[in-house]
Amino acid sequence: STSVCVVLVFCMCISVFLHHAISQQPTETDTYTECTDGYHWDPQTQHCKDINECETIPEACKGEMKCFNHYGGYLCLPRSASVIPAPEPPNQIPPSLENTASEPFNPCPPGFEPQGDSCVDVDECEQDSHDCQPSQQCFNTEGSFSCQCPDGYRKVGTECIDIDECRYRYCQHRCVNVPGSFSCQCEPGFQLAGNNRSCIDVDECSMGAPCSQRCYNTYGTFLCRCEQGYELGPDGFACNDIDECSYSSYLCQYQCVNEHGKFSCVCPEGYQLLGTRLCQDINECETGAHQCSDGQTCVNIHGGHKCVDNKSCQEPYVQVSDRCTCPITKPGCRDMPYSIVHRYMSITSERSVPSDIFQIQATSVLPGAYNTFRIRSGDDNGDFYIRQINNISAMLVLARAVNGPREYVLDLEMVSMNPLVSYHTSSVLRLTIYVGPHAF
Repeated sequence: STSVCVVLVFCMCISVFLHHAISQQPTETDTYTECTDGYHWDPQTQHCKDINECETIPEACKGEMKCFNHYGGYLCLPRSASVIPAPEPPNQIPPSLENTASEPFNPCPPGFEPQGDSCVDVDECEQDSHDCQPSQQCFNTEGSFSCQCPDGYRKVGTECIDIDECRYRYCQHRCVNVPGSFSCQCEPGFQLAGNNRSCIDVDECSMGAPCSQRCYNTYGTFLCRCEQGYELGPDGFACNDIDECSYSSYLCQYQCVNEHGKFSCVCPEGYQLLGTRLCQDINECETGAHQCSDGQTCVNIHGGHKCVDNKSCQEPYVQVSDRCTCPITKPGCRDMPYSIVHRYMSITSERSVPSDIFQIQATSVLPGAYNTFRIRSGDDNGDFYIRQINNISAMLVLARAVNGPREYVLDLEMVSMNPLVSYHTSSVLRLTIYVGPHAF
């Protein structure tokens, strides 16, 4: 049956050839000069040739589009597109009797070749009989082949055009298209994740951020902070010491000393710090820090102490117990107070006035006696006055503000009288007042 099929096909070919030879008029003027759209007749090659519209049509593509010529037409593509042009197709020689007669006869369908008694597929890719572009990859198929573009390109007609992956928002932040591929970039403060598309925050604090003290990582950036007592500098990184003492004069009761990151209060000699800012007098008499002898009494004053003699009576007075007395039997005692008692006290400077500072209290009163109190001596400037409370007590009042260091010795006298028996006597409390050098 195979030989019969060959004879029939051969007969059909001869018939077609004879019909064509009989119908063709042997004249040179009978030519086919009409071509399809996008081609024009080339008399030199006697074939239809592609028209390059990018050169013949003014402003074929507008705006940011670029013109790319291809067979039978043209394309307007973005300027970033890359086109791999196809080579010019070889001039097709019209079939003739001579060519037909010289080609070996193939009884198999197109894409197959005879092998023995059967037809087998022709691997055009292996035989290099395909027309794929140099940048394309040839894949053999049953009876034919296919041309595929590499990754990152898409096929338009016979050409491979770069795919702009950035149009599809493949990147979380920024996308940079390159021929056949793309790359993702992140904003400052972020880095690419393992998928090379997402952006994750960078912990600048763990990567050596230039904070001089504290660093806090935030989304996309970081912040510098300072310890207490410091303030952030203009550059946002350095921490500068705050001079707290320059902000207020009330931070310390006496003197403020600035230190790195903090401040401290100091007190003058004879005082100690009470808490963090107040100053308190040191009682040297209680702490034993005095140098008074056995015959002396330690008297604490603001900022220091005094050592006073236990026996300080002066003629004509004599020491009797804790006081000095002037016997009436002595001629010099006639106009003198009968007794003198020594007392000591200390007050601060700039004390608000009027201010009660010392109370006088009679220890013994004769029956029927009427008592009055007065400042006998020591108040030359009128800084004090006496306010009598009752018959046996009075109050010494500071009338004007005084500043120390200063010392007063006031003789506070109590005069006792009894008109019925013509009795008149007096006693003195010699009060030594030390005014401290400060208001504390």
